[in-house]
Amino acid sequence: MKLSIKKDIAVILSVSVMAAILYIVLEGPIMDYGRDVSHPLLLRFLPVLLIQFGMSGLGMIIVLIKNREKLSNYGLVKKNVLPSIIGCLLVALPMVLFLWITNDIQGFLPFQGMFLTKDILDASFPFNVLGYLTIALVWGASEGMFYVVLSDKINAIKEPRKLWNPGAFICAVIAIVIHGMLGLDLKSLAEAITTFILMYGSLMIREKTGNAWGNILIFFVIWNAL
Repeated sequence: MKLSIKKDIAVILSVSVMAAILYIVLEGPIMDYGRDVSHPLLLRFLPVLLIQFGMSGLGMIIVLIKNREKLSNYGLVKKNVLPSIIGCLLVALPMVLFLWITNDIQGFLPFQGMFLTKDILDASFPFNVLGYLTIALVWGASEGMFYVVLSDKINAIKEPRKLWNPGAFICAVIAIVIHGMLGLDLKSLAEAITTFILMYGSLMIREKTGNAWGNILIFFVIWNAL
């Protein structure tokens, strides 16, 4: 059983790492192409979408299909939805405070951190609606569930004890590394700490409540939304 779970973790991480390496190698051309308005918006959007999906969703979906697992197995249920949402929003407060102190709050718009979001919203109907829903699915629901599934898999091997949660810890570290919060200056350290609190705390709440809706919500209203 544990060997099978280890294989699942290996698949999720391998696919994500390969997509991340691809992004690092092609970041310049992808960003330049994405900002070149002489190209159709759909073609500018597709490379970014595929890379993000590879990093956050593809490996997870492969594992879920292979094991014939349902998302309800990972907390997408009605029970304890309110405690999950409230708890996740509470652990997000340090990050919101950090953004406010550093004057980094740009106004509220979910997924504005994805550089083509505003272009897609300004596009004609129905591409603007379909495009924004795709962003919400890949940058929101998919990324939120990526951490939940990975954390649950890790915890199935190494059981959490009281406040120590191995899955939440590893996922929090991954989030910090992926988003490049590795500087030693005060701002970078504060950003890394608030990110750790958000990720570790939200996954602890998922563990305690058995509900993952709050983990998805923070990617809609906090992460890349302020």
